[in-house]
Amino acid sequence: MTDLPGKPTEASRTALSHIMSPNDVNLLGTVHGGVIMKLVDDAAGAVAGRHSGGPAVTASMDEMVFLEPVRVGDLVQVHAQVNWTGRTSMEIGVRVMAERWNESRPATRVATAYLVFTAVDENGKPRPVPPVVPETDRDRGRYQEAQIRRTHRLARRREIQELRAGHERSG
Repeated sequence: MTDLPGKPTEASRTALSHIMSPNDVNLLGTVHGGVIMKLVDDAAGAVAGRHSGGPAVTASMDEMVFLEPVRVGDLVQVHAQVNWTGRTSMEIGVRVMAERWNESRPATRVATAYLVFTAVDENGKPRPVPPVVPETDRDRGRYQEAQIRRTHRLARRREIQELRAGHERSG
């Protein structure tokens, strides 16, 4: 794939914390999903930049699952890491946890997401990324799961392109 030396998963893993405020709520009084998505993208972008050693842009959000509502006053923690790398792209896995800012109960998982980032050079063109080196059994499992998501993403894209091409041919 690339001649760059590999980097361990731990080298770019990061966490971001934010207390949700009244400015973050939707019409139902819970935190707007878009606010959580921005935090997810911010944390994933930091991980992608750290791993690739420079700028990286969001190519796709492969999956975003909201599991529990987030409320004003919740301390949201966003944990992100590189799960898989290709030649110029990286899958970043993100786990979102929330807890009351003034309580000592364990945090609850409120969302998960998988994003694909592409490393870019100064002209915005894709550039090579170092391979990720999974260190633990859990990291190796995430790497394998990411390969499955990539296979499905590429197959889905191919099938849609073929379907569209068929529609164009038939008028």
